[in-house]
Amino acid sequence: MDASRTPEAVPPPVPPVRPLAPVPAVPRGAGGSRVRRLAVPAITLAGAVAALAYVGAVDPNEPGHYPVCPLFRLTGILCPGCGGLRSAHAFAHGDLATAFGANALAVLGYFVFAGFTALWLVRAYRGGPTPRLTLKPLQWWGLGLAALAFAVVRNLSFGSALAP
Repeated sequence: MDASRTPEAVPPPVPPVRPLAPVPAVPRGAGGSRVRRLAVPAITLAGAVAALAYVGAVDPNEPGHYPVCPLFRLTGILCPGCGGLRSAHAFAHGDLATAFGANALAVLGYFVFAGFTALWLVRAYRGGPTPRLTLKPLQWWGLGLAALAFAVVRNLSFGSALAP
């Protein structure tokens, strides 16, 4: 018999572990103080406003301020984003007609972003759940096809009104 195995060296039995009580589900974004809930949407909005203010102050219509679209430079084809900076510049100055003329898709994006951010701020203020933009794969494909159709039409002669 091994001398190291004495009855005193046997560990005491471990008591059974009780399962923890279930934690009630808290809606996402509902916890914490109001200032903490508002921090992320407010910082996101501040970043977007700062970017729009910069583009509003530094005119993209003057050469040398921003890089040229690489697709346009290499092929002469307008991508769905071409004219986006000129659109943002006009939008920042309140000229919606010029903004739509530069890139109508971008202007729609500005309004979607503004609506989503407003909803996010209201829900954060009230303590509700954070809004989520969940799209199914078919919807993502639809958005991609719409952007592709926009790019194709603006490069054709009959769609020249959509070109910047």
